[in-house]
Amino acid sequence: MTDSNVSFLGRISLAVGTFFSILGDGEFAARVQRLRSGAPVTQAPVAAPAPTPAPQPAAPALKQASPDAALQLLGLLQRDARFIDFVEEDVAGYSDADIGAAARVVHGGCRTVLREHFTIRPVREEAEGSRVTLPEGFDATAVRLTGNVVGKAPFTGSLSHRGWRVDDVRLPKLAASHDASVIAAAEVEL
Repeated sequence: MTDSNVSFLGRISLAVGTFFSILGDGEFAARVQRLRSGAPVTQAPVAAPAPTPAPQPAAPALKQASPDAALQLLGLLQRDARFIDFVEEDVAGYSDADIGAAARVVHGGCRTVLREHFTIRPVREEAEGSRVTLPEGFDATAVRLTGNVVGKAPFTGSLSHRGWRVDDVRLPKLAASHDASVIAAAEVEL
């Protein structure tokens, strides 16, 4: 695949990553804005020195994740919501109304799977938009600071997203012979 021919899923991944980079990095956002306006991007404007960023926690030791649970979840989303069928479909030829109708079915099925197999609750109980103060030693894995992050805690800001936390996982048990990589069996009608 060439740079000028990025797949649909590749474009979704790029869009989501770029979205969060723009939110978290003002300089990157300015470069994207210059690129969209047609201005040259190679020469960044000279700016005042950036304030000292807040210290970042030490990188945690990485552990190897087993793909079986992720594959099982994909299988459940496919079974109950036709998630993979929807994402893999080229929707360019469909009307917005058709896509919206399909998305409603996929959304309902995904929601059913999440509620059946996970207990999910917000990380923060306050309403979005509320002012919150994070004390020194706050859990940086549960709360991500965005915007102009300088100095050290306590930090006071506006809660833009409450976050999500999984309290319980209830995935079905699998037989030892089960091939988790087959997330949806092929169907042959006789």
